[in-house]
Amino acid sequence: MAKAPGKDKQKSADKPADKGKRLLLGIDLGTSRTAVMSNHGAKHMVRSVVGYPKDLIGVKLLGSAYVVGQEALDKRSYLDIRCPLEDGVLREYSERDIEVARHLLSHVIEAAKPKPNEEICAIIGVPARASGANKSLLLNIAQEMMDMALVVSEPFMVAYGQGKLVNALVIDIGAGTVDLSALKGTLPEAEDQATLARAGNFVDERLMALIEERYPEVQINTYVACAIKEENSFVGDNGKSIKVELRADGKPGMYDVTDQVQAACESLIPEIIETAENLIRGFPPENQSDVLKNIIMAGGGSRIKGLGSFIAEKLSTFGEVEVTTVADPTFDGSAGALKLAQELPPDYWDQLGDLIA
Repeated sequence: MAKAPGKDKQKSADKPADKGKRLLLGIDLGTSRTAVMSNHGAKHMVRSVVGYPKDLIGVKLLGSAYVVGQEALDKRSYLDIRCPLEDGVLREYSERDIEVARHLLSHVIEAAKPKPNEEICAIIGVPARASGANKSLLLNIAQEMMDMALVVSEPFMVAYGQGKLVNALVIDIGAGTVDLSALKGTLPEAEDQATLARAGNFVDERLMALIEERYPEVQINTYVACAIKEENSFVGDNGKSIKVELRADGKPGMYDVTDQVQAACESLIPEIIETAENLIRGFPPENQSDVLKNIIMAGGGSRIKGLGSFIAEKLSTFGEVEVTTVADPTFDGSAGALKLAQELPPDYWDQLGDLIA
């Protein structure tokens, strides 16, 4: 039986759930952005932040106890901004952190517009090497507002959505983590997957530090650095300079940040290449040439200009390399999760991984 998100699941004796009515959700729970798609056509992306008023003035201005997503960022001057995910997984520090995660997940489910008495069944993506404890924490929260939930690795969701389940390598670059998965025709084992902590947020911090080093007079924070990255990110030869408006002592000015953007973005590459090489070596030798021609870039970081060809060049000593990028990095993971949910009935989800029902 579907229930109001955020409330304990209760079974009603006089209004049993209709087992034929299921809301299937594919959820890509990300450090920066969370995407959800449903079998009823819902498609929604929300920034993975929750804002709470700092004081009574904030309560009056906001008109509610909290707000989720971009609105929270827009009103951050009088809100306490909380990010329930760190390095792609839920924070486990306190009950307060769990409450923030609960508010985010509740908002995501509400965005899918569940109907009364409709079973809510969701496949949720997590980093490839997320711990068992973190998966359990997420499932415990999901149990409060869903009838069934399954957690699977984010790169596997991407691979399933792309129909690339044999002799393929997925590189999923998010804000909190870079997840790599070697697809061999079965559910990936632990040794076939890797999670790297240096990802989009690391690029933001690196870019901010490089700009401060070059222009110590400017005022910059991670919000500004992230905006510069998302607008101008590239690796290799950009072919043009990047000039942005920054403020020094409150006054605007134009600053060339070409070298800083390039260095920050390319700081991700060595660890990705080293990990990709190790995963490629794990395939049978007769299949490695096929894998090299079947490398899939996904996640927000796949939008970095020149990244696919840059990675292909770095791996070229292994042979001919072909790197493709998913068509929709925002929803590639949630689309794969929804496809899996639709093609494999929830009654069989326990064969795929950690599950609550």
